[in-house]
Amino acid sequence: MRIGPKTATVALFCAAICSRGSAQRAPSDQSVINSSKVSHHARPHKSTLTKDDRSSLLAVALDSKHLRYSDHDCSHLVHAIYQRAGFPYSYAESEDLYAGVEGFQRVSRPQAGDLVVWHGHVGIVIRPSQHAFYSFLSRGPAIDDYRSRYWKGRGQPRFYRYLKNDSCAGCALARSQPE
Repeated sequence: MRIGPKTATVALFCAAICSRGSAQRAPSDQSVINSSKVSHHARPHKSTLTKDDRSSLLAVALDSKHLRYSDHDCSHLVHAIYQRAGFPYSYAESEDLYAGVEGFQRVSRPQAGDLVVWHGHVGIVIRPSQHAFYSFLSRGPAIDDYRSRYWKGRGQPRFYRYLKNDSCAGCALARSQPE
């Protein structure tokens, strides 16, 4: 299988992001935010995405023009990216994600691949050190700064980390669906 220059560039970008992310302090129990709605997600037997998992997720996100999703909105784009990368969860709108859903734990320090969520909008953290995230924006799928004036005006974002071992309704079916 031959890798094209664009795919190689995306892979190198993702590797650089993940290697910088792994140099950051690993999340501790203190990085998980306890909330009555999501505290049950912070069970110690759940595992989160590995460095390679995050790299795969970012590669899919940055090459998401190949994704097929029915609606042009942020929550469908994020869901499609996670599905395509092999990390299924039951579809949820951004408001539900903001409140906390099964399959994710709320964290205070985001890593690449985590969700960044506001009331009414969701994206995927691409480079936490630069506050960069990927989402469906007014101009289509793009990268933006979640600490920019616009996003600050939407309120304080919440960050959620995917739990690989969490079960969710419909995920077994999603895992068996061909691409």
